[in-house]
Formats: sequence, C-alpha cells, structure tokens
Amino acid sequence: MSTSLPKISLWGRIVSLLAPRSCAVCGTRLEPHEDIVCACCNLHLPRTNYAVDPYDNEMAQLFWGRVPVERCAALLHYQAAAPASALLYKLKYGNRPDLGIELGRLMGKELLPTGFFEGIDFIVPVPLARQRMRQRGYNQSEMLAQGIAQVTGLKVKHRLIRRVVNTETQTHKDRWARTDNVNQAFKLVQRMPETGCHVLFVDDVVTTGATLCACMGCLKGIPNVKMSVLSVGVAHTR
Repeated sequence: MSTSLPKISLWGRIVSLLAPRSCAVCGTRLEPHEDIVCACCNLHLPRTNYAVDPYDNEMAQLFWGRVPVERCAALLHYQAAAPASALLYKLKYGNRPDLGIELGRLMGKELLPTGFFEGIDFIVPVPLARQRMRQRGYNQSEMLAQGIAQVTGLKVKHRLIRRVVNTETQTHKDRWARTDNVNQAFKLVQRMPETGCHVLFVDDVVTTGATLCACMGCLKGIPNVKMSVLSVGVAHTR
C-alpha cells in the first residue's frame, strides 16, 4: 500500500509559507497537505463510525418513537472540554465559518464511500434564530451543509424551513426542557416536491435530538418524504 502524500502545487506551498494555517485542535502549524487538523490530532479524533450502521446506532435511537428517521450519523463523539470540542467551539463562537465548510467537506469525504448519501435529494441545515444569526453572522449548520454539498454535489435548501421562535440556548437544559424550549419553533415555508423526496438534515451537535425533532416535525406526515440526520458531533447524556 502506498503511503505517499498528495502532491502540493508550488502556489499551495507559497500560500502556506505566507499565510500559515494552524490546527483547529492543538494550534500547531499545518503542513500544506493537511486540512483543519494536523495528522496527529486527526488520528485521535473520537470518530463514531455510525455510518457503518446508520439505521441502528446510539444516535438513531434518540429519534425512535419521535420522528421517522431513515439514517443517522455523526462524525465525532462530543464531550465538553475534550480536545476535539475545540472544533465545534471555534465554529460556533470563534467567527470561523470557514471551519464549518471544511468540517462539512471532511464529513462528505469520509461518509461518501459508505453509501450514506445514496438516495438523498437535498440537504436542509437546521435554521438559526435571527438573534443568533445577527450576533454570529452565519449559521454554522449552513456552513457544514455547504461543505457536504461541495463533496457530494447535493443541493442545499436553507429556506425550506424557517425558525419562527427565538428560543433560549439549549445548553445546560435536560431532555424535557430542551423539547419544551423548541416546541413549535420551526415552520415549513416552501412547498415540498409532490413526487416525494429524501431530506438530509444537518446540525452541528446532537444531544437529546429535541431541536432536530422539532425541525423535522415540519415534514412529518407529508406523503413520500424520508428524513435522515447528519451532524459533526453527538453528545452522550447517559
């Protein structure tokens, strides 16, 4: 098996020298062939491998009996204060929309060979509340969706569902409080294809599934609609 590194153009090397990039986890300088994280941190990222069995895994079980979901996967196990959590913290609070696109591309590249995206018609990023959109300047889920789309060729429909209620942050809330907090927070504002479709919902972190259940609930009951979920991280509350 060949272990040769990908060829880097002269321009790429010049850019790397003039504007060096750093690992989003440990902060060390990235080599020209590295993206987002250095090779060492990439090796130790707590991957879930849920895409191997997207129909029956710990994340998929969060939605059982709540909304009908076809496939569920997350790239990483998420734990607050763990080194890998720096990726999501910088994406949400570090003014790094570029990190969202690169993480989306990483998810696309790693899941594409598994067949996870087969049959998907388009991507819907979970909408962000207007107040947070003004504060942050971008929707991190939309950045992730754009990165996935660049790899898979899928379309992104970011106006299909709108967040109509500015909810409180879900941080530090338990499952029932999270569910109440996002109840009726979303509204379907565009027509769905009459022939049916398979929608992939994208979010940054899934904890109890409350936000995604509320969002996907907008499509619940529409004939011939299938729904799947993909996120960067999945947090474990048990």
